[in-house]
Amino acid sequence: MKILFICENYYPHIGGAEVVFKNLAERYVQQGHKVTILTHLLKGTKKRETINGVEIYRVPSVHSRYVFTFSSLQLAVKLARKQDIIQTTSFNGAPPAWLAAKITGKKVVITVHEVWIGKWQEVTEFSWIKSKIHELLERAIYVLPFDRYICVSHATKKDLLKLKIDEKQIDVVHNGLDYEFWNEHSVSEKEAQEVRKKLQIGREFVYFSWGRPGHSKGFEHLIKAVPIISQQLPHSTLLLMLNPQEKYREKYEELLSLIKENNGQDQIKLIPPVAYSELKKYIKAVNCVVIPSVAEGFGYTAVEATSMGIPVVVSNTGSLPEVVSGRFQIFENKNSTDLAENVVKVAKKQWQETQRKIFPWEESVKQYLQIYNKLQSK
Repeated sequence: MKILFICENYYPHIGGAEVVFKNLAERYVQQGHKVTILTHLLKGTKKRETINGVEIYRVPSVHSRYVFTFSSLQLAVKLARKQDIIQTTSFNGAPPAWLAAKITGKKVVITVHEVWIGKWQEVTEFSWIKSKIHELLERAIYVLPFDRYICVSHATKKDLLKLKIDEKQIDVVHNGLDYEFWNEHSVSEKEAQEVRKKLQIGREFVYFSWGRPGHSKGFEHLIKAVPIISQQLPHSTLLLMLNPQEKYREKYEELLSLIKENNGQDQIKLIPPVAYSELKKYIKAVNCVVIPSVAEGFGYTAVEATSMGIPVVVSNTGSLPEVVSGRFQIFENKNSTDLAENVVKVAKKQWQETQRKIFPWEESVKQYLQIYNKLQSK
């Protein structure tokens, strides 16, 4: 099968959607399919190259995923003529993918990670007018009749159904995880102790949170919880790994100011991001992982921490209650007091416990290909 992905971002840009599509594309190739990626040209990348068998076309878009919606159209139509099926995702790759499919008579599938309609101001801190503009643009995507909608969680499907999308057109396919990498036995106790030594963490209770400092990640609610946690666990430390990239510089500085306002300098150890290959060592080195997100389409951090055998404290938003398992506690979204109480519970080894849920890539790939084949047979 010849499969064309049209998505605004792709490797080396790394985010949840990019992890999903890189894994799908490369695993399709391993099964003998031909995969082509159409994405926007990032600084320092080539306009055309092949990575792990995946042919990649990058369109100059003045480094803007918004411009990509228009700059990609001509090449999207040209590439689509040679494909069997087109795969896209929300947001900016969806319109050119849909139009190219209609012009060439191909079937088009959209993967929906999150639906933010009605939530833009809440999860982004955009102004009212900017939120409304983005909401109108998102609504415009779902006005387009795609041949199939794939939601990465039942929580996302629930939000999509509110837009009057026909439920018969929707499939839920959870994202996959590489369990050969994300395996609690892949990190030795010695390696975990070396991380604690490097960070000068003693025998105190250490809880860990990491990610890009976007507003949807809810780090401000975790920072506000630290003084409450410290009252009950005076020998505790929050290990906070934030990526201070330019895109999130304003929010990053805001979080630094919040740490000072809450007198958290002594209870919070702020560290720079580490290589993906090293992250699991940091997870294994702590007592608990906290995910304070105010929106999550799938919740990779929860699944990664669970796979490493570490207790997790998550908010009750989006897909997090759906994907979390093992040893965990769930707190009320944006409620710092409730967050703090649940971290203290975990420190006292009080948690909910279930059999671990697993999300293997093999199953995700199988389900995607079944959907493609079903569309092809119509």
